[in-house]
Amino acid sequence: MKKYYSITELTREFGVSTRTLRFYEDEGLIHPERRGRTRLYRAADRRLLQEILRGRRIGFTINEIREIVHVYKEPPGEIGQLKLMMKKIDEKREDLRQKRRDIDETLTELDQAEEACLTRLVEIGVGT
Repeated sequence: MKKYYSITELTREFGVSTRTLRFYEDEGLIHPERRGRTRLYRAADRRLLQEILRGRRIGFTINEIREIVHVYKEPPGEIGQLKLMMKKIDEKREDLRQKRRDIDETLTELDQAEEACLTRLVEIGVGT
């Protein structure tokens, strides 16, 4: 197993910019070793970055990700982290379901408004 990864290796592997990695570092989510101006990422940093990016893809905020990472590092550890993660997933899933309902309702309203416009155009003798 490789001991360290460079910033270039991680940006290529995960398809993110160096700015993104520095942002996560500034946010206190990852902590690469520094040798002069060079950042060296351990395997644990790589795994954490992978989890951070997955969290972002499924819609977690930086604060939610920070909370999940923090729970892992402190008691109750991994069990607490997994339970928190499941709770956050449930919340995110319900949020997305509500957004889907809202979109469906808006589409229905748009269909009704369009139908009303078409009906009125026919009433006043304008062809479409």
